[in-house]
Amino acid sequence: MRKRKLGTQGLEVSEIGLGCMGMSEFYGRPADEAEAIATIRRALDLGITLLDTADMYGPFTNEKLVGRAIVGRRDQVVLATKFGIVRHEDGGRSVNGRPEYVRAACDASLKRLGLDYIDLYYQHRVDPGTPIEETVGAMAELVAAGKVRHIGLSEAAPETIRRAHSVHPISALQTEHSLWSRDPEDEILPTVRRLEIGFVAYSPLGRGFLSGAIRSLEDLAEDDFRRHNPRFQGVNFQRNLDLLDEVEAIAREKGVTPSQLALAWVLSRGDDVVPIPGTTRRHHLEENVGALDIRLTPADLARIEAAFPKGATAGDRYPDMSPVNR
Repeated sequence: MRKRKLGTQGLEVSEIGLGCMGMSEFYGRPADEAEAIATIRRALDLGITLLDTADMYGPFTNEKLVGRAIVGRRDQVVLATKFGIVRHEDGGRSVNGRPEYVRAACDASLKRLGLDYIDLYYQHRVDPGTPIEETVGAMAELVAAGKVRHIGLSEAAPETIRRAHSVHPISALQTEHSLWSRDPEDEILPTVRRLEIGFVAYSPLGRGFLSGAIRSLEDLAEDDFRRHNPRFQGVNFQRNLDLLDEVEAIAREKGVTPSQLALAWVLSRGDDVVPIPGTTRRHHLEENVGALDIRLTPADLARIEAAFPKGATAGDRYPDMSPVNR
């Protein structure tokens, strides 16, 4: 397993990571904790070091699951978790970046994970009611206290990233990036590269769409959150399926799966880009790792670009885009 550096503060991770969110909720499948734990441990066996979770996944249960899975293997793990999205009993959510909340959230995550420190601690969403300097200042205090090794931001806008980085070095910026989510290429990637911040790409398979396994809403469980995602609805869905057809044809010609081709494309974006595809099953994990052996030629990349050009995806990433990229 090759490694990639995130930032200039010494954080080094496997070329591909593992997103653990779906092991606890959102995709409408009953939780299979035994298989989830086996998948995490198989990832470590394969040389994957970066595990990605958050306090709001579950809520609170995903960190506990990941903590159980890595018992006895802490030295093999770069553990990334997040704070900032607050879940409420009525199903609502809010964002909190106040310093006192940052400190309390970190302590709670450490307890759930069963760890003494967090390798990479992200602000999950920027709190518009709290200056980013105050939030990152509190995160810097956690680094000084030894509770956190490196800090990151998720879904932050360029100016916010610059302001945050002026308070304390940001090692990683995480946002959605894939063949069907290429917005970061406009301003986010140029910004983090100028600042020498690593880029972690979540949902590199387009929330499973780029696998080719989802051909209609009937392929999704009734409580799967993707049923409410604009890209999976109505005419948007069909337009996106049409885009995918050519990607699938290219994958067939290369003797790989659509998922592997899509991941290889993300990996080709640069040595500072680390995708974290999520999965709940070992066989999907092993398929994803197979993408590391694919080398896309300039001709391959040009053909993929022609088949799925930037900006071609129909529909927004979320039903409500207002909390994104503040």
